[in-house]
Amino acid sequence: MSTSRSPIPPLEVRERAACMCDHGSTCSSFDPGHAVHLIQARLASATPSEWVDAVVEAVDPEAGTLVLRTIADAAPILVWNGAGAARELTPGAPVALHGRYHVLADGRRRFNVLRDI
Repeated sequence: MSTSRSPIPPLEVRERAACMCDHGSTCSSFDPGHAVHLIQARLASATPSEWVDAVVEAVDPEAGTLVLRTIADAAPILVWNGAGAARELTPGAPVALHGRYHVLADGRRRFNVLRDI
């Protein structure tokens, strides 16, 4: 003889999940502006013609924002990164930005950035 089980109703999600970088920890998200995903880094390195050279013009470590100035046409680009790019880069630092895959490169370091915030 079998007994019928009452199904457990699903729990409602009432709030959006927050990335751990919002709480001072390592990023737990791969959304633009958070941690760099391995595939994202590989795609960016596989398309070298799409990198744009720039210089860091200004940083706001508390807001996580950086203002970049492109070398080719001196256009300003505002980016945000929750993983610490604004704390690690200084004004005047040469960087490269991959627009399609949202990657900011400083030498061998890579940051996932949210552009034009």
